[in-house]
Amino acid sequence: MKLLINIDHIATLRNARGEGVPDVVKAASVCEDAGADGIVFHLREDRRHMRDEDVDRLSKSIRGIIDFEMAATDEMLKKCAEVKPHLSTLVPEKREELTTEGGLQLTKLYDDFKQRVFPFLKDKGITISLFVDPEPKEIEKAIELGTDEIELHTGTYANADSSGKQKEELDRLTVAARMAHDAGIKVNAGHGLNFENIELLLNTVPHLNDVSIGHALICDAIFNGLANSVKHMKAITDNYTG
Repeated sequence: MKLLINIDHIATLRNARGEGVPDVVKAASVCEDAGADGIVFHLREDRRHMRDEDVDRLSKSIRGIIDFEMAATDEMLKKCAEVKPHLSTLVPEKREELTTEGGLQLTKLYDDFKQRVFPFLKDKGITISLFVDPEPKEIEKAIELGTDEIELHTGTYANADSSGKQKEELDRLTVAARMAHDAGIKVNAGHGLNFENIELLLNTVPHLNDVSIGHALICDAIFNGLANSVKHMKAITDNYTG
C-alpha cells in the first residue's frame, strides 16, 4: 500500500494572499520526509490552485511518485509530456465544480480516449490511470482501453450517511477492484477519504495499490502539523494487507 498526498490545497492557501507562502515544494518535501510515497497535484484549466510553474518545480523536486491529475485536454497532454510524471491520472473537470464530482464517463469518452489520448500518452511512455466510479460497465471500458491503472472514486462511500449506504458502496468498490485486478490493472482509490473512514475501506476493499488523500489531511495538519498528519495516515495505510 502506497500513500500519495495531494497538495493542491497548499496552493489554494498560498493563492489566498498571493505572497508565495506556503510553498508547495516545501510541503511536498515535508510529506515525503514524513513517509509519503508520492505527491499528487491537479493542474486545472483555470489554475485555481496549482500553476504551471508549481508543476515544473515539483517535477524536479519530488523524490517519490509523481501523480499528475489532469483533464484530457490537448493543453494538459502537452504539459504532461513535458513533465513526464510517473503516473497521469485522467479526471473529469468542470469549471463550476468545487472539487471533482465523480468519475470519468468512459462509455461516452471511449472513442476519443482510444484514438487521441491513449496513443499520445503511451507514445510518451507515461503510465495511465483512469479516475472511475465503481461501476462494472466503466471498469469494462477501462479494461478495453488498456489502461495501466484505475483510481476508484470513493467520494460516494465517504459521503454515505448511514452504515447501510456505506456497505452498499464498499460492495461496489470491492466488485470493481476485483474486476480490474483480475484483468491485470493496478487499483488505486481516492476522494473524500479521511482519518474516520479510511480504515473501514482498507479493511474491506481488496487489491488496492495506493490511496490518494489531500483535503482531509491538509485540514488535519492545520491543528496537528503536516508531518504528524502524514505519519498518522502512513501508519494506517501500512497495515493494509490487500
